[in-house]
Amino acid sequence: MQASNSGGRQVNELLPITVPALPALVAAAGERASMRFLEFFAANVRNPHTRRAYARAADEFLAWCSSSAGVPSISAVQPVHVATWIEAGTRELAVSSVKQRLAAIRHLFDWFVTGQVVPINPAASVRGPRHVVTSGQTPVLDSAEARALLDSINTASVVGLRDRALIGLMVYSFARIGAALGMTVEDV
Repeated sequence: MQASNSGGRQVNELLPITVPALPALVAAAGERASMRFLEFFAANVRNPHTRRAYARAADEFLAWCSSSAGVPSISAVQPVHVATWIEAGTRELAVSSVKQRLAAIRHLFDWFVTGQVVPINPAASVRGPRHVVTSGQTPVLDSAEARALLDSINTASVVGLRDRALIGLMVYSFARIGAALGMTVEDV
């Protein structure tokens, strides 16, 4: 089924961006669902990389629903289907990829709900895998560590005084180095 506008031209011909092909479950749900699916990628997802990732996730999920899970229609998708698909993804993909796939399905079904294609979002209640990033985070100094750092700087020279003032400014204002360097006396 090809979605078309009132002038008879296919939506894909009108859009300056590439939108994914309609999955079978969406096409079977009718014209409203088809248009809403295409609009999601054309109007709601602006970044082309995100659009491509979300389209791949939606295509894989809806294909899995119709083939492996035996879901007869898009309105029959339940949280257990989403949870099962996400759980299977955790065995094959990185946690961040699984979380992105869940976000894609959540956003797509939110779009379907607001367009009155389905009554509820089956992905809304599904929790993704826990993902904790420890590398790359700026450590926070407690007051004793901050005092020890500032006291360790030799203030016998102008360079030491400058360094202590700059580090003290950053520690107590939580400013990054670029922001601290860009400050004027009036800012402080």
